Amino acid sequence: MDRIPAICGGAPAFADGPPAWPRQTPEVLEALQAAYRSGAWGRYLGPHCEALVERMSQDLQTPHVRLCSSGTVAVELALRGLGIEPGDEVLIAAYDFPGNFRAITAVGATPVVVDVDVDTFGIDVRQIDQACGPKTRAVIASHLHGGVVDMPALVETARNRELGVVEDACQAAGGTIYGRPAGTWGDVGTFSCGGSTLLTAGRGGAVIPRSPSIMQRMKVFSVQGNDAYPLSELQAAVLLPQLDSLSQDHARRESSARALRESLSRHPAFRLPKLPDARNSPAYYKLGILLDHAKLGGATRDDFCRAARAEGIALDPGFRGFLRRGPTRCRQASAPTRAEQVVDQIAVLHHPVLLESETIVHRLAEILQQLATCFASGALRLPQTEADEA
Repeated sequence: MDRIPAICGGAPAFADGPPAWPRQTPEVLEALQAAYRSGAWGRYLGPHCEALVERMSQDLQTPHVRLCSSGTVAVELALRGLGIEPGDEVLIAAYDFPGNFRAITAVGATPVVVDVDVDTFGIDVRQIDQACGPKTRAVIASHLHGGVVDMPALVETARNRELGVVEDACQAAGGTIYGRPAGTWGDVGTFSCGGSTLLTAGRGGAVIPRSPSIMQRMKVFSVQGNDAYPLSELQAAVLLPQLDSLSQDHARRESSARALRESLSRHPAFRLPKLPDARNSPAYYKLGILLDHAKLGGATRDDFCRAARAEGIALDPGFRGFLRRGPTRCRQASAPTRAEQVVDQIAVLHHPVLLESETIVHRLAEILQQLATCFASGALRLPQTEADEA
């Protein structure tokens, strides 16, 4: 490596840091100003929310859309819409967003932790059947980090077991699975509009139920004098123009992810999600990268992320997973050995850089490979931090 790594005192490769998100676009600014001029910004159930529901119904080819206050709330509403009650069990991957585990306990159900498919970072569909018990009523399948769960196989298994399916597409807006939009395979799909997500309103989400009965149960729970979990008119206003550009942005992110995959696969320290079937087009809210400690000279994933962040690259550790029972009751279907590997090795690249030029994406891959080579050769060793020691 000709240059000195930034973490060792050299100049950062990206001195301005990661690209900002959300982007400041004239379309979003005009939407905010139009909502202000019309006075709609303070209304309940105003024209922007109505337009957003109509647009999502059209794009997702579904008659039912319920807007809500977050993706986390969306998963809880989905479970309540399925009629999940105290005493029931819900299957969840041992590596998943923590809010999904808490959504299960919020409805009084018991999480059943299932190992993951290391090629997709999602629940291992092959283990679902054996993980079921007499109280199992539903399964949550999350599309994470550029991987996609095999939804046709999961849905078939779930139908045979009479399980409800919550398809968490909070990281997958704009993606498709076997030609269908992500989030439309399950009995209920969920989406997030959080501050860092592909479609952002600072906060917010949506639930896509397959049947009117699921929609009705969600309404009964949500309406508590008024809507207890609303999406505001201002949030809906800024989401509408983002839907207009989603397809173009998705194509650009997918192209960048493909280029990164090709470049990083040349270094033995990196392992990326299995290349999706040609019929699948995953979204890239995060791009997951497994880091082989042995090929990094014994350096940890956290070491590598610290060095990458010093270069101005938004690379961070993934979720902690649900590898131990802890204080919250749950059932472990089997030893989560592959989830342990993912939790230990995964780093996730935040999506905004995937919209940058090919030159920037190429430079990003180059810097990551240079860092990996430095770690592997022993030229780069980092002292432990207090967090590492803990």
